[in-house]
Amino acid sequence: MGADQDGPRWGRTRWHVPRRPSVPSGGLGGTPAARGRGMGRAGHGQRGAVTAEVAVVLPILVVLLALLLGTAHIGTVQLQLEEAARAGAREAMRGESSASVEQTVRRLAGSNATTSVAVRSGWTTVEVRARVEGPVVDLMGIELTATASGKEEDDG
Repeated sequence: MGADQDGPRWGRTRWHVPRRPSVPSGGLGGTPAARGRGMGRAGHGQRGAVTAEVAVVLPILVVLLALLLGTAHIGTVQLQLEEAARAGAREAMRGESSASVEQTVRRLAGSNATTSVAVRSGWTTVEVRARVEGPVVDLMGIELTATASGKEEDDG
């Protein structure tokens, strides 16, 4: 009986390390601690639920963002129209021609703006109208109006 064949082999000790079973490309899901508690498959289902929730909520968020940007655009156009009406009224009160007033209004309010100038009892009123244009607000068909009035200046 030789020590080599029947006895312990001191230099050839092997440790048995259990291998993990092969996992599909999606993984087990969850944290390693959760997998240790036997929640590997439950974590995968929860991750799918989160994906479904995001798929439902994301379009709503996009619509809300579009409405917010559309509202901001409408406010900006209204401010431009008001400034154009004031500038047009100042020019009309100084006695500038209608063509000059209209040119100033179009420069400030945009080429799609329409202008009307009315003079009554020494007061000049300039009204500016424009349809709001943009990717979202075009669908709403919004038309904004701004007016400005002032007393005509005396030459003396």
